[in-house]
Order: sequence, then structure tokens, then C-alpha cells
Amino acid sequence: MEAILGAAVACLARDPEASVVEVAAAAGVGRVTLYSHFKTRADLVDAALVRTVERADQILDGTDTTGDPVEALTRLVASSWQIVDQFRNILLAATRELPAERIRSVHDRILRRIQTLIERGQRTGALRTDLPKRWMLTTVFSLIHAAAEDAAAGRVKVDQASGLITATLVAAFTPPGAMVPAVASGGQRL
Repeated sequence: MEAILGAAVACLARDPEASVVEVAAAAGVGRVTLYSHFKTRADLVDAALVRTVERADQILDGTDTTGDPVEALTRLVASSWQIVDQFRNILLAATRELPAERIRSVHDRILRRIQTLIERGQRTGALRTDLPKRWMLTTVFSLIHAAAEDAAAGRVKVDQASGLITATLVAAFTPPGAMVPAVASGGQRL
């Protein structure tokens, strides 16, 4: 099963439309063997998404989220974007095959990490408190995923996406009446 899952991640990362036949061939197994582990293509895509998000979470463990909450959020967005960019085709495949609720639930650990930053930012006054935390979390999740779609469609340059995401979030999350910090194109606060 590991060979199939590894092949699914690799094939879907290259092409979100990769077929079960292509994945089976890449894994060195037949379709019957693949279907004995994954009953449908959606099941296979789900497992590839779970594997990818688990790896992403491990990578994000190494991202410094200490210190100023806005700067920590900026670093987390930059790290997250690199992962989303690398595996955006798996996300596209998942979007076509899986319910939105399932995609979001797979991201629970990563979302809890962001929620912790939002809560810390609200406690320190760095982030607005007049919006529900869940809405702010949805905004981060949706914006990163929308950037992946726009990058895939060529509407956003991949190397600019992190800065665009960060600038948008900083502007949206700055408390009302406070000066919105300037954000450089690379996503760093000025």
C-alpha cells in the first residue's frame, strides 16, 4: 500500500487528473491490486491528500511561530505557501473529488496551529478582536487555497503569492483604527 500511496502523491502532484491506471503503473501494481486498497479514485485522492497534509504539518513544525504574532503568522504563511505551491495539484484533485468539509477536516492540525497564532495575536492586541476567530481562520485557509488556484491558472505569479497572501491577511486582521503595517513583496513586514 505504501508504494501505491507514494505513487499517488507523485502522480497527482504532477497532474491532478492522473488516472488510477497511471498511479497503478507508477506503483508497479495492477489496477485490481490498487482497487483492493482504494475502492475509488476519490478514496485514493483522499489518502494522497492526508499523506501530503501530514508531511506539511511535519514541515511546519520547524517554522518559528514565537514572538510577534503578526510576524509569526507571516512566517507560517510563507512556509505554508511553499508546501501548497509544491502540492497544489493534489489540492486541485481533492477539490474535484472530495467534499469541501473533508478537505478542511484533513487540515485540522495545521488550522489549529494558525488558530493558536490568531488567539495569541488577539490577546496581545496585534490582531483584531471584533471578528470571530473561526472566521479569521477560514479567511487564512480560503486565501491560501485561492492563491493556489490562481497560481495554477497563471493569474498570480508563484513567487509573489506568499507576499500577496500576507499583505491581504495583515490588512484584514489589523485592529480597526490601527496603522496597517506595510508588507514587502516577499511577505515580510517593513
